[in-house]
Amino acid sequence: MALDIGEVVAQAGVPASTLRYYEDKGLIAATGRRGLRRQYDDSVLQTLSLIALGRTAGFSLDDIAGMLLPRGKANIDRARLTARADDIDKTIRQLGALRDGLRHAAVCPAPEHLACPQFQRLMRLASAKALKAPARDVPPRRGKGTKAV
Repeated sequence: MALDIGEVVAQAGVPASTLRYYEDKGLIAATGRRGLRRQYDDSVLQTLSLIALGRTAGFSLDDIAGMLLPRGKANIDRARLTARADDIDKTIRQLGALRDGLRHAAVCPAPEHLACPQFQRLMRLASAKALKAPARDVPPRRGKGTKAV
């Protein structure tokens, strides 16, 4: 059964711009057009669900593209799923430690946070993690001949 782009948008809850982007990336394909409106096979809804699950699990669109087969089918490498689950477990442990450190800092009896050994440990861990991660909110360095805005 063919679905028009508006029906896919309504059923999948994905904006038309996302559908067009996924089409450009080769994740989905329109089966044709009715007037100016793209038409999709109803299996596109399953493919969109697979994409959403992959994105939620932290896979890139390129990773997901390698897992998709035509007509809403998938060929997923189980070892990659296990590796991703292991990454998620590691993140959960790190976030749990961070949560516990923040909760401690909120009720710490030390006169100031910087005097608390546990808070110092939390700062060291955060610094070590920041050094490994790419900078996201660090302003770019100004080069010669550029002005601050």
